[in-house]
Amino acid sequence: MTEESASKLIPKVDGWNLVNEGGTLKLKKSWKVKSFTKGLEMFQLISDIAEAEGHHPDLHLVGWNNVTVEIWTHAVGGLTENDFILAGKINALDLHHLLRKRVTT
Repeated sequence: MTEESASKLIPKVDGWNLVNEGGTLKLKKSWKVKSFTKGLEMFQLISDIAEAEGHHPDLHLVGWNNVTVEIWTHAVGGLTENDFILAGKINALDLHHLLRKRVTT
């Protein structure tokens, strides 16, 4: 998939960013979770979908509460429509109980 094609699909997956890492297009989204164990719970929810889809994103838990998910198709070295479908399914998960509350001023 070209960057132009991906740019047309990115608005359909709220909160995801299109990144180009060394010529490889990826979808990337980050969250702040309440705790380290909540991050692991989030990974379990995502992994259930990923396993059912046969499509496995890169999951990162950095520090104790910074979660980042990167989606791309390793076999093609970039993005396919399936990556956007997986991002949409992750967006459909109810993650609110795992996420830190935003501070409003």
